[in-house]
Amino acid sequence: MDQRIIDLYDEYTHAPLPRRVFLERLAALAGGAAAIPAILAAIEPNYARAAVVAENDSRLAAEKVTFQGATGDVSGYIARPKLADKAPAVVVIHENRGLNAYVEDVTRRLATEGFVALAPDLLSPLGGTPQDADKARDMIGQLDADKTVNNLVAAMSYLMAYRYSSAKVGAVGFCWGGGMVNRLAIKAPDLKAGVAFYGPTPDPALVSTVKSPLLLHYAGLDQRLNAGIPAYDEALTKAHVEHQIYMYEGVNHAFHNDTSAERYNKDAADLAWTRTVEFLKAKLA
Repeated sequence: MDQRIIDLYDEYTHAPLPRRVFLERLAALAGGAAAIPAILAAIEPNYARAAVVAENDSRLAAEKVTFQGATGDVSGYIARPKLADKAPAVVVIHENRGLNAYVEDVTRRLATEGFVALAPDLLSPLGGTPQDADKARDMIGQLDADKTVNNLVAAMSYLMAYRYSSAKVGAVGFCWGGGMVNRLAIKAPDLKAGVAFYGPTPDPALVSTVKSPLLLHYAGLDQRLNAGIPAYDEALTKAHVEHQIYMYEGVNHAFHNDTSAERYNKDAADLAWTRTVEFLKAKLA
């Protein structure tokens, strides 16, 4: 697919662009409206593909939960290995489309690796994640960033007290959620490990409070976010924060999200996932 189309879609999902404007510009790039349905089928998420680990996987116990957050009740999805009496815990932070089937599947994937994984619905203060992904994106923009971080701190507290948790808690986030991992690391000294997939970088002046080791994954074609990496890297180094940065060349933003056929890159996704699991197991042991 023409990289300009992928870049346009990235602008649409993150700037964001109104859908009407996106479709008009997409038609211009594609040479007409007739090509749009096929392009959208390849590039937009199809959550029917989100089933790497089945919802009823016999190895796992999974359920919807509610915990008290800074903004009131926060709903979430938790999965854990059935046979583990105590396991390290991970907060899974969703993209800017909310808590959807892909994020729930990632949560189950972590549970099969031996973690108690909790994916909070950070749109809970606004009524929860809607079915309409564009509406979810718009709602993300209405959230108060500080209150959202505090809801993540509350998710950590929930996991620390959870019956099946070892009380050691890390976090992994994707896209917008990767940026929230960076913010959580600044806010929460009890965070034991943070993994950000192509997350927006925070203000470098704030990273001196980070205590947790960080694993940062970036996409080589993601010019929008990659410009902030050098300053973030320098600030983390100066603050003596243990961190690893991996750049996956030739792949696009959201390369781990296997519900978007055109942006997903299996090789990069598998490598980043292996590194993530190894990192979390080492730091939460």
